[in-house]
Amino acid sequence: MRLTTNVKKILDYYESDNPGVKANLARILMSGTLAGTGKLVILPVDQGFEHGPARSFAKNIKAYDPHYHFKLAIDAGLSAFAAPLGMLEAGANTFAGQIPLIMKVNSSNSLSSDNLGPTQAITGSVSEAIRLGCSAIGFTIYPGSNLALDMISDIQEITREAKDLGLAVVVWSYPRGGEISKKGETSIDIVSYAAHMAALVGAHIIKVKPPTSHIEQNEAKKVYESENIPIRSLSDRVKHVVESCFNGKRLVVFSGGSSKDKQSLFDEIRQLYLGGASGSIIGRNSFQRPYDEALVLLKEIIKIYKGK
Repeated sequence: MRLTTNVKKILDYYESDNPGVKANLARILMSGTLAGTGKLVILPVDQGFEHGPARSFAKNIKAYDPHYHFKLAIDAGLSAFAAPLGMLEAGANTFAGQIPLIMKVNSSNSLSSDNLGPTQAITGSVSEAIRLGCSAIGFTIYPGSNLALDMISDIQEITREAKDLGLAVVVWSYPRGGEISKKGETSIDIVSYAAHMAALVGAHIIKVKPPTSHIEQNEAKKVYESENIPIRSLSDRVKHVVESCFNGKRLVVFSGGSSKDKQSLFDEIRQLYLGGASGSIIGRNSFQRPYDEALVLLKEIIKIYKGK
């Protein structure tokens, strides 16, 4: 595998990492149709844990089968497939070596009360990720939650183990809980803060939601206004989030969220691309559609990230 100039430049940003970590990052960056571009499109299928099987898969009953998602990610030419332990185990042998895997090692569920604060349980391990041939582990933190400090302590331990053993680290950073309003969860100041926190805990790839122009914190609002930080368009806001991650020296990908019509999704992806996003993680917007339609959609998203 000969690395492109784009990929070599990205790997140089991770100055402390060992050859194993860099090899796995390179594997993700050099896989699929976007190989070598420095851009990523990843299929995440952890929604069954988060929302339940019917809410996740009933729109497309074939998606109850884990093999469906492996095949979709491979056939669409995606960069990686991310899922919890059980789903990866269900296809690990059949699809071994065909696409980089990311094991989501913590999860929440909609049945549990979050009276104490939103949190997630550890549902996988670094050793299991290595056993299944994964290139990375994924971990969610909820900045703003009353239990956020516990989650940050957990990820510090898991990240250290993963890096020591050569795995890359992907952090889902979703602010919620505490005094953050529902509107504030996707506000520009909170999303950029959450992305920066993910960079600070050692993430190689950071996943956040596309930010709105709302500013949640009064003190932050003063700074955004006094410094004339552009946030009117989504591309402006994405650029600010990317700058918040060590001035673009960390890979930042954005979630697709709940299902939306294709044109709205494509318009959003174009704004992400123009803002300098490293890519997208597209789950329900792909696998809840019929297979052939999902393939067309994902290939169109890839075209956008190729600048077409």
